[in-house]
Amino acid sequence: MNWLLVAVGAAVGAPLRYLTDRAVQSRHESVFPWGTLAVNTAGCLVLGVLTGASVSVASGTYALLGTGLCGALTTYSTFSYETLRLAETGRGGLAVLNVAVSSLVGLGSVVLGVAWGNDLAG
Repeated sequence: MNWLLVAVGAAVGAPLRYLTDRAVQSRHESVFPWGTLAVNTAGCLVLGVLTGASVSVASGTYALLGTGLCGALTTYSTFSYETLRLAETGRGGLAVLNVAVSSLVGLGSVVLGVAWGNDLAG
């Protein structure tokens, strides 16, 4: 049954990633991949909360939201591709900035999410 929950979560997460990415990126005239940064940050935060609250989160809920939703919402492949494209088009500084900001913000979001999840779990 968990495989079905993963599929349902992914069916929501993938279009949510696409729509969020497009909405965020359309508000910026920069070539920096703000949309991908936004979805990855949100996914890290949600996964952190679930992990922090894992004592009180049922395995089905984790399959639906953690593996399914967050797995489809976040995108390492797009992050990697966009970083490569920045470097290939002579924007090496932005490529390095993308790696640094994405890593720091992603890790910070997970840490914050785990703390919130721990508080929720009591």
